[in-house]
Amino acid sequence: MTKFSIRKALISATLTLSLLLLPGAAFAADSQQTASTAGSSDAAQASDSQLIQEVLDYISKYNVSGVKKEELIRAAIEGMIYQLDDPYTSYFTADELNQFQNSINQDYVGIGITLYFENSKLKVDSVISGSPADKSGIQAGDIITKINGVPVTGPETAAELAGEENTKVTVTVQRSGITKLFTVTRAEIYLPTVNAAISDSGIGYIQLTSFAENADEDFADALSNLKASGMKSLVLDLRDNGGGYIDTASNIAKHFIDKGILMYTQDQSGLLVPQVITGGVKLGVPVVILTNENSASASEILTGALRDNHVATTVGTTTYGKARIQNVISLSNGDALKLTTEKYLTPSREDFNEIGLKPDFEVKNRTAQLLTAFSLAGMKKIRVSGDSRSLQVDGESFDGTLDTIKKGNSIYVPARVLTSLVLGEVDWNAKDKKIIVTDGAGRRSGFTVVSNQVIFHKEESYIEIHAFVKKYPSLKWSYSQNKLTLSTP
Repeated sequence: MTKFSIRKALISATLTLSLLLLPGAAFAADSQQTASTAGSSDAAQASDSQLIQEVLDYISKYNVSGVKKEELIRAAIEGMIYQLDDPYTSYFTADELNQFQNSINQDYVGIGITLYFENSKLKVDSVISGSPADKSGIQAGDIITKINGVPVTGPETAAELAGEENTKVTVTVQRSGITKLFTVTRAEIYLPTVNAAISDSGIGYIQLTSFAENADEDFADALSNLKASGMKSLVLDLRDNGGGYIDTASNIAKHFIDKGILMYTQDQSGLLVPQVITGGVKLGVPVVILTNENSASASEILTGALRDNHVATTVGTTTYGKARIQNVISLSNGDALKLTTEKYLTPSREDFNEIGLKPDFEVKNRTAQLLTAFSLAGMKKIRVSGDSRSLQVDGESFDGTLDTIKKGNSIYVPARVLTSLVLGEVDWNAKDKKIIVTDGAGRRSGFTVVSNQVIFHKEESYIEIHAFVKKYPSLKWSYSQNKLTLSTP
């Protein structure tokens, strides 16, 4: 199954982003230079400028293709940027800059639904409360067959739901065998950057989806509410968080660290400069951070700071690996240059650029990551339920699924999910075609392909639930209407 959510659609726009908003004056030349040096520099700059202008004039006046001057200027700028060989430096027009800033703050124009594509069908996963889709009557579970009268042919068709604000789009759906037609007016949709929950056992959970301008304030409010509810530990979910503003990350770090180093920065001079946290507070409870390959930039700043200051344990997969900072510089024509100006290292001086931060506990399955994090945060009894579209842990809904495969009387569950419930690890014995599960107590159990205890589906290994429970009888389970429930003692 391929899932698409509005939030994940924004990841491509915000991925690997650490920003400092500084005025252009910050990049002025050193005023301490001598008069002779300044004169020489000015002459060289004038010569360079004259050369560029000379070529521009000749092309504009004589080139047979008649290229527009504005296009030549943009091409020259993009040529300079290309020469930097830096994927993070960009030139934005005023409109592009606005779109870029909106992507960080998770503002977009659409109808307000999340989608997934399964078995050649585009399905509505959820509808945002109060959105145009919600008001029009579109429901979760609807199958979208046409958009503006054009049949759905693949997941890319979903892009047609986006458009300009106050424009209309017609959506044809199948619901319980009945065809329904909706005309929906697109509107600005804001996705919250902070989502929070707390279990009955006092395990707090905060999902931070972007380091938007106001995310630190939303985080502070969510954390305060969790504390008031008796939070005993915290799971901080930074998966698929592509970054944002460094000030936001620094302000959030102050809720965990009273004083210490957030990171080291390094500019053209090569000098390492510590960025210090002051005036913070210690959270005082265990913290587990969830990361994956899309946790980037500002997410990595916060993860590295909490890890190196011995505040948090990390779970998941290795992060993206972007240890570079960009400044957005306003230009005289209203456009902007997003320019890489600094490197940064973790408090332990780890340069992880293009490498990523490796978690303390590597777990690949998304649901298994969450369950492992809750276990490490102190959740003694876990009750998880769900299906191919939903996931609940201790009655709270989370972003994820609990996929199963049913073959006759056999029910297969992702091996990593089952293993996470016994605090174990999964290994594959290729010679014997066997999965080896080593539980938290060090006990090893084998499950073989030849005995139909193991199957593979879309590069994921599944263990038959009856066979697993036979080895781990303390694990309870039930299965009804394609929904699986698992619980630990």
